[in-house]
Amino acid sequence: MGFKRLLASLGAGGASVETVLTEENVVPGGVVQGEVRIQGGSVNQEIQGLSVGLQARVEVEGNDQELKQDVEFTKVRLGGAFELQAGAVHAMPFGLEIPWETPITSFAGQRLHGMNIGVTTELEIARALDSGDLDPINVHPLPAQQAILDAFGQLGFRFKSADMERGHIRGTRQRLPFYQEIEFFSPQQYRGLNQVELTFVADDREMDVVLEMDKKPGLFSEGSDSFRSFTVGLQDFQGTDWAGYLNQWLSEVGSRRNWF
Repeated sequence: MGFKRLLASLGAGGASVETVLTEENVVPGGVVQGEVRIQGGSVNQEIQGLSVGLQARVEVEGNDQELKQDVEFTKVRLGGAFELQAGAVHAMPFGLEIPWETPITSFAGQRLHGMNIGVTTELEIARALDSGDLDPINVHPLPAQQAILDAFGQLGFRFKSADMERGHIRGTRQRLPFYQEIEFFSPQQYRGLNQVELTFVADDREMDVVLEMDKKPGLFSEGSDSFRSFTVGLQDFQGTDWAGYLNQWLSEVGSRRNWF
């Protein structure tokens, strides 16, 4: 069933806008499709512009505090200006491409708490601008991402939390102004290890997988043995035992630090 959201009417007797998503379940690199329906009010109105985009609520660190900020990371203009007749309905279909780097919001059959990503609708009319509420989408893992997540599960790691942070991880193919961190509680066999954090940074061919143990706030240090970044092909990931790969790295680091 599609997701619907009704924007507020634009002034007395003004138009109203409804956004309908055909399917809110998507994957990075996919397309979210829908339709924007503008309902004319009691008078004719000049529509100056209509656009849809993708927005994420991310964490911004500064002045010893964390703030939330809405970041629009994709925007598409739908058609040009036109006059909306009183009482008329104008429908604009759209297809919005999901960037490959888009954070996942659902896996293992559940929505990740704190992941706030969705479609925004913006209507320009009579020198006014009306931005609608967020129409949430569910971004599911790519098969290659699912393979890494499954490997953590096979090793006994449990999901802790996920967030999106404004900033850039150096040495990766990152282009968006923010990235996702997925945190896992470690199992008992890795005593001394509190948690592992996982970040995916994908494009249309492959993805960077960034792992870090005992993360220090705001620091990604490639010189530290608790940091690892490697590349996984989106089409040729099946030939690797990812649980074995992760266990080898964790065991090597743990033995050097006398953790395990």
